[in-house]
Amino acid sequence: MRDAEPGLCVCGVTVRRRGVTVLDGADLTAPPATVTGVVGPDGPGAAALADVVCGRLRPACGSVRLDGADLTRRLPVPRPRRGVARTFRRPAVLRGLTVRENVLVAVRAHALLRDVPGRARRDRRRIRRAAWHGAGPVADALLERLGIAAYAGRRAGRVPPGVARLVELARALAADPRLLVLDEPSAGLSVAQLRALEVLLREVAAEGPAVLLIERDLEPMLGVCDQLHLLRGGRIVASGSPFEVRATCRPRPAPVAGP
Repeated sequence: MRDAEPGLCVCGVTVRRRGVTVLDGADLTAPPATVTGVVGPDGPGAAALADVVCGRLRPACGSVRLDGADLTRRLPVPRPRRGVARTFRRPAVLRGLTVRENVLVAVRAHALLRDVPGRARRDRRRIRRAAWHGAGPVADALLERLGIAAYAGRRAGRVPPGVARLVELARALAADPRLLVLDEPSAGLSVAQLRALEVLLREVAAEGPAVLLIERDLEPMLGVCDQLHLLRGGRIVASGSPFEVRATCRPRPAPVAGP
């Protein structure tokens, strides 16, 4: 893969935990304006991939690049500033704050941390201060977009699991990411919420960022992904369209015995 290739490029990434190889030479790309899926039925390999991409885990070997910039050895803290946002299997929300306050905190954090290139320091401070003060309408728009505005005044620790997952997604979108990594976002969602999430992710990808979707099951991926990778035993064993990958998962019919 070329170093300057746009979007996410994972090249030869290997992860070992307690002497066990959970990810073995993984290669994949997640281009801008697309939804790329990784199906990892065995769990640890897919989780390790998400941790490496987001900087929570350093691989034994291999590299991670976003729009040509090497992120492999960087600590996770600067990742949002570099355009990477993530959700987790267990929603990471501020349980003591309301749903709206959760999203408002994320919008204001992005206002203070985002890059404002090509201007003097005083101008950058003014732009960031204006964005911080204008965070309220942005947070409200995100709540409306994710269909959780009705929960705005409720404590995030007391909402249904599916709503908490959408609150976390709103917080991730508040960072205006170039790469959005979603770790099992379908868990805890109702059928209606799942269909709405599919539409939302297609809309988000159409706006430009690369979306990397990680699930244990294939079915939630079929209606949303452009490209799909099947991870088994820590290795990517199949890649292609969702329906091509699904075809490789179907058991082959047993041969018919002759007379």
